Amino acid sequence: MTNTSFLDKIASVLIAKYADTLSNTIVVLPNKRAKIFLIEALKKQVATNIISPEIISVEDFVQNIAGIRTIDPIELLFEFYEVYLSITATANQQSFELFANWAKTLLQDFNEIDRYLLDPSHVLSYLKDIEDIKKWGIEVENKTALLEKYIDFWKLLPNYYQSLYTHLLNKGIGYQGLIYREAVHNINHFSNSLHDKKFVFAGFNALNAAEEKIIQHLIASDQAKIYWDADQTFLNDPYHDAGLFVRRFKENWKHYKLHPFEWIVNDFSQTKNIQVIGTPKTIGQAKIAGSIIENIINESQSLGTDGTLDKVAVVLGEENLLVPLLYSLPSSVGALNITMGYSSKNNPAQILTAKLFKMHTNALSRNAKSYVLYYKDILDILTHPLVEPYAKTSALVQTINQNNYTFITHHKLMELNGIPSEIFLLLFQKWEKGSIPVLETISKLLQTIKGNLSNDNEEEKITKAFVFAIFKVINKLINYYSKHEHIDKIETLYAIYKQVIDLAEVSFEGEPLNGLQIMGVLESRVLDFETVIVTSMNEGKFPAGKSQNSFIPYDVKRELGLPTFKEKDAIYTYHFYHLLQRAKNIYLIYNTESEGLDAGEKSRFITQLEVEKQKNHTLTHEIYNAVLPETAYQPMVIPKSERVMLRLKEIAEKGFSPSAMTSYIRNPIQFYFQKILRISEVEEVEENIALNTLGTIIHETLKVLYEPFIDKFISESDILNCFKQIDTEVLKQFKLVYKEGEIKKGRNLLAFEVAKRNVSNFLKVELESIKNGDAIKIIALEQTFERIINHPNLPFPVLIKGNVDRIEERNGIIRIIDYKTGKVEKASVTLKSWKGLTEDIKSDKIIQVLAYAYMYEHDAKGKPIEAGIISFKNLKAGFLAFNFKEINEINAIINEEILGNYLEQMVLLLSEILDENIPFEEKLI
Repeated sequence: MTNTSFLDKIASVLIAKYADTLSNTIVVLPNKRAKIFLIEALKKQVATNIISPEIISVEDFVQNIAGIRTIDPIELLFEFYEVYLSITATANQQSFELFANWAKTLLQDFNEIDRYLLDPSHVLSYLKDIEDIKKWGIEVENKTALLEKYIDFWKLLPNYYQSLYTHLLNKGIGYQGLIYREAVHNINHFSNSLHDKKFVFAGFNALNAAEEKIIQHLIASDQAKIYWDADQTFLNDPYHDAGLFVRRFKENWKHYKLHPFEWIVNDFSQTKNIQVIGTPKTIGQAKIAGSIIENIINESQSLGTDGTLDKVAVVLGEENLLVPLLYSLPSSVGALNITMGYSSKNNPAQILTAKLFKMHTNALSRNAKSYVLYYKDILDILTHPLVEPYAKTSALVQTINQNNYTFITHHKLMELNGIPSEIFLLLFQKWEKGSIPVLETISKLLQTIKGNLSNDNEEEKITKAFVFAIFKVINKLINYYSKHEHIDKIETLYAIYKQVIDLAEVSFEGEPLNGLQIMGVLESRVLDFETVIVTSMNEGKFPAGKSQNSFIPYDVKRELGLPTFKEKDAIYTYHFYHLLQRAKNIYLIYNTESEGLDAGEKSRFITQLEVEKQKNHTLTHEIYNAVLPETAYQPMVIPKSERVMLRLKEIAEKGFSPSAMTSYIRNPIQFYFQKILRISEVEEVEENIALNTLGTIIHETLKVLYEPFIDKFISESDILNCFKQIDTEVLKQFKLVYKEGEIKKGRNLLAFEVAKRNVSNFLKVELESIKNGDAIKIIALEQTFERIINHPNLPFPVLIKGNVDRIEERNGIIRIIDYKTGKVEKASVTLKSWKGLTEDIKSDKIIQVLAYAYMYEHDAKGKPIEAGIISFKNLKAGFLAFNFKEINEINAIINEEILGNYLEQMVLLLSEILDENIPFEEKLI
């Protein structure tokens, strides 16, 4: 990408040395991506039309030599299982799930053995011998069946390898290692049949044994040349990992005993500006990368250049930074090319399919016969954006929420949705007939969803691409399963789906040669940029760190020449330093958080750059922290408009409830939302009984039990009769209030018992009072009372209206009772001063009970009034009457003076609510 880029040099060589035979020249590169850039480099160096050489990736090249088709890891696993079943006695055969646990690791080892051309029987019998030595001291009689099986497993490895190798070879398919081994076998025939072809290998670093053998053979037969991109800084340092492989090849290849090693460059030590930037978390890195790009554009424009980003690359150390980065890019970024795919994890069609698997596998594991579905699984699917607009199920969702359905049988669900849409039937079709019908149902579903999306709408067009990516995966699975019908468990299908889905990336459309390049580490091979921004420069991300996913121990790998984590780190090191090799401006961004997700120490590469700093390098280190605003949150302030005042007048006419007034004291904004805007809480399934629901059940039960005694004095026998009705009545109220909710198990059963206990304890207290001589007459139960306040300080008359739980006459005194299922203490209903009553939410109980007393004053006809609370969690305290405490005097009777003072306070509160000059101002608690 710069004037002296590696691909420019390769293009010059092709034109200078292969001009006459370009059409017979094959250029082999480490990856497919570099092909476009090499063609562009060739175009720049020729004035006339020429026939381009064939440009191919090394994997495709080796595949051509072997003449074998490569297969993906899932297909390979299926094929291996076929082989495993054919050579294992029926009694010893494992299910596919158990088999897959060890087979994946074993296949990776087979792959490495083949890529490095080792003798499989030697390596695998070596592993068996190691296990034998580990169990050396165990006497024959002490060997358990499990241990015998374990040792037999290691004995069988050579057989597994040979059988799989032969099976795949017969089918003309193979994994990478097999293809490489076969290519080595076939290299003589290949080079003889293509003797007029010339090969140019360019930009390689780490080669496996098979690649080494193929390339050396073609060089020795004078059919090929290889050009390395080796910087002398790394090549001449015996300890630098960036030059580890190239040093080995330079030293060990026979060709270099007589021929020069091409090319050794001196680019890394040239002038470079390296900025190391630390910032907390992932999003911080994306934001910084975006601001760096914005600065580059601004600088370029201020210098009078066009501000293009053709020579700028962002290399993401981890893929999940892609979306945050795209959101962080400035709008001035024109052309953009993203070489990474968009991960399937966030694909809406994939999320829907995963939810489907979750719902149906859960239903099957609960009880396949009754097929019971969990409400959250159902609602997750019905409210999914690909389903909700087309399924016509809003009424069903409402029914589930309103009736507290928690677990719904399949039959009941179909009953609740009388006229199902096509998409609904596909979503909730039972998964009982095996894997292929399930996959076909999902395939039909995705086609239906695709049919619902329009090509005219840009967003829906993108969604179609996402749906199509998953559709392809499902069809691939149908293809696998049709060939391997004995693997038929839904759980297995789900596990395989989760693996396959990782391959289902959605590619971005872009212009590969123009504008900003966003890529992963591996895509950056062979390419050169002037400005490089690298993110996630943390240990475990860059380099990726150790991962021991092999049956072959480390020391055996070292002895046999197989790559260990040391070689894998060296590959990463080469990629990293190659990115920096010809770059002039380098930004290395890392996460400063060393704990938690996506965290880790600063990468060793940064430390290495600091310790081994080159003379011409300018290296700076900065830590960026987010600028925190001085005020985290600005409270809402809503002025009272004309429409708000009209609504307040409407409320005043219909009635202010005591709870409306206390909600204003708690938070005026809450009052505004609930009473002015009339925004109610979203109706949701109440899986566990909420406290307010439990309170309603207890209130309603007591109302029904006491209704026969209105206007009567209660006797002991009346209460004893109520005890007999508790169980039936509480159950009845549960059904009425909690509807279809489950009350026979779990926390709801406990709540049911608590409700019965509360009612029973209340009746016991009542019975005790009657035995002690109290004359109790019920006057009203759950009755609504109201009273108009006319006052000169109010803009218009205000109706106070509320529902009183119980009014009784006890020993000649009117007692107004409010039930509370929570715990209330005596202090909550004790008032020491009228000042500030309407400013403190702690006075809410007092405001409430005095409102009831105020409303009932005329109905009391001069009889003394008490008002207070019975707390079910504090029944021992009995009736907690409102009392006014002055110095040493406590007054529990609510007289005219108390009601007069109360009225003054209420007028103060109401005049504030109704004053159009006082806005609703949020209280921050």
